[in-house]
Parts: sequence; structure tokens; C-alpha cells
Amino acid sequence: MKTYTKKMGDKLNALLEKTYDAEKGYKKAAENVSNSGLKLYFKQKSEERSNFGRELKSELIAFGQEIDKGGSLKGDTHRAWMDIKSLFSSNDEEAMLKEAIRGEKAAIAEYNDVISDEMPLSTKNILESQRNTIESGLSTISGLKDLA
Repeated sequence: MKTYTKKMGDKLNALLEKTYDAEKGYKKAAENVSNSGLKLYFKQKSEERSNFGRELKSELIAFGQEIDKGGSLKGDTHRAWMDIKSLFSSNDEEAMLKEAIRGEKAAIAEYNDVISDEMPLSTKNILESQRNTIESGLSTISGLKDLA
């Protein structure tokens, strides 16, 4: 059975891990905001990342890649930061929105890095589609700043 190079497998597993971290982060953000528009947005982004994770996991399995389990330490730290911000910030919704924008920009950069490597066309198509969805969502989240 064909599989990825070790380097590509590691990069894709790291991306999968960060995708699940983002899912959990958005879920936590939805729990910590009172604005209904932001709450809905964060819930939708959490579901989107869950779907991304399932797609990527299926692709990895199809190419014989072992899946790493669990969230990353960096993701745990990020979620903890969002908890602290929600407790101590005078405008927690704005702070979480800014953090979400920062996270989306970082995700786009990571996708671009992974996509620049050699990989099967099916994997590249999945990653490009997910990256494009994140990019278009970045326009939406930037527009939500007025709601916070």
C-alpha cells in the first residue's frame, strides 16, 4: 500500500492535531461569549474543523498513515489563554475574536506550508479546499468585529 514520506506524514498529523485543537478552541469560545452572533459563528467554526479533521483523518488512513492521538500542548495552552482572557478581559468577546483571527491566519500559513510539499493529488485537493474555506471565513470573522 502506498503511503506518505515520514516528513509528509508528520506534517499532516501535526495539521490534523491543530485542526482538532481549533475545533476545541472554537467550542470553548462559543461557551464563553454571550453575543448570539459570535456564539453561532464559533459553533459553526467548531463543526467545520470537526469535518476538516474527519476528512484529513480518512485521507491519512487511506494512505496507510498511523494517526497520532490527542491534542497538542500548544493547543491546550491556546485554549487556556482563551479561558483567562474571558475571565479577566474587560471586553472578552473582542479579545476572543482577535485571537480567532490570529489563529485563522496561522492556520492558513500552516496549510500553505504543507501544500507546498509533494503529495498525492487527492490530499492536495482536500488541503486546498480546507485552506480556501478558512480564507473565506477570515473575511466573515473580520466583519464580526463590530458585533463584539
